[in-house]
Amino acid sequence: MRLVELGKTFVKWTLLGTWVGALSGAASWAFLACLAWATGTQKAQPNLLLLLPVAGIAIALLYEHFGQGVAGGNNLLLERIHDPTDVVPFRMAPMILITTVATHLFGGSAGREGTAVQMGGTLGQLAVGPLKLTEHDRRLLIMAGISGGFGAVFGTPWAGAIFGLEVLTVGRLRYDALFPCLLASFAGDFVCRALGTAHHAYQAHVGPLPAMTLPTFLWIVLAGACFAGSSALFSHLTHAIQTFGKKYLAMGWVRAAVGGAAVVALTYAVGTRDYNGLSLPLIETSFVQNVVLWAFALKILFTATTIGTGFKGGEVTPLFCIGATMGNAFAQLTHQPIGFFAALGFAAVFGGAANTPLACTVMGIELFGSSLALPLVIACGTAFVLSGHRGIYSSQLGIHPGARTEHGVSTWMPKLGRRKAK
Repeated sequence: MRLVELGKTFVKWTLLGTWVGALSGAASWAFLACLAWATGTQKAQPNLLLLLPVAGIAIALLYEHFGQGVAGGNNLLLERIHDPTDVVPFRMAPMILITTVATHLFGGSAGREGTAVQMGGTLGQLAVGPLKLTEHDRRLLIMAGISGGFGAVFGTPWAGAIFGLEVLTVGRLRYDALFPCLLASFAGDFVCRALGTAHHAYQAHVGPLPAMTLPTFLWIVLAGACFAGSSALFSHLTHAIQTFGKKYLAMGWVRAAVGGAAVVALTYAVGTRDYNGLSLPLIETSFVQNVVLWAFALKILFTATTIGTGFKGGEVTPLFCIGATMGNAFAQLTHQPIGFFAALGFAAVFGGAANTPLACTVMGIELFGSSLALPLVIACGTAFVLSGHRGIYSSQLGIHPGARTEHGVSTWMPKLGRRKAK
């Protein structure tokens, strides 16, 4: 009887995980196609940037009238996993798709993983609604959808699978969802590629790797500390802008209009479009030549202003840019290999900001090759430990039962003036 039950469970999650992953992959392909169109149109029509405040007003009003139950985005998905008594409304998927494309079309500085993850988590529930699954099953399906969306949008299925397991609770993995998350991430990546998506290859830009001597090890640890500071700064600034806006600008559309105007002003002040959108050209440049030392700080400011005032998208690709430019600046100041430290920063800053060091280490290996495995472990681990667990996802739980992040700051690690969570 035990073998029969195990067999049924295996078949069930093979089908469900693959199905959720396929839906996530198809949705990610459609989203990436729309995003490419928006980015190309913004580049061809740069004056669209002047309409960013208007786009912000439209996004805010859309969520105010139709998206009250889905405005939480990624944090809502995490809450539904922690407490799966309610389903994620289907309208989350089309709304996040439309508003993310609008954010990029008009020049906002945002990412793309939030859209893919939210569509994956939503479609996972939609596909199996008629099956009347248990709360535990629904929890696993949302996690599988997160993995499917993440793996598909970045072309990193191993990292996508681990991200879905790691992002829920700081310092813990949910192994009960391992099988569906693996299947969903690999199925999502396969479908997305099969439909024609071509992901960027970063490995060729890393350049020669230094020998792993004691000085190199110490330089990596020091760089990891700098990456931790960038992670914490981004998280704190984004939450501070959100808090300030809600306190002094009560209306969501006013916050978005002010934020959009601020991004327009910043763009003209710096005199370049390098920090708008995904900033993929700036990331590529960071691997092969010197960029301005303060590029990472500008990307933090642009993205925190965009996301903190209500525009949609995600934080991950901007964090890639922050990390790569920070690594570039560190290499310039210490006379180290630029491509090598840009690659470490690319992965480690995200690991520190999302509290997902394992997923980011694996992502770095998938993108840059296994020869960087040890340096990535050191850099991502250092960034995670020293970031103070100040995270971009306020609904992450702390490692102790019931401990939840406060404004993105995990309560599981004792701080000065704060007692350890019981």
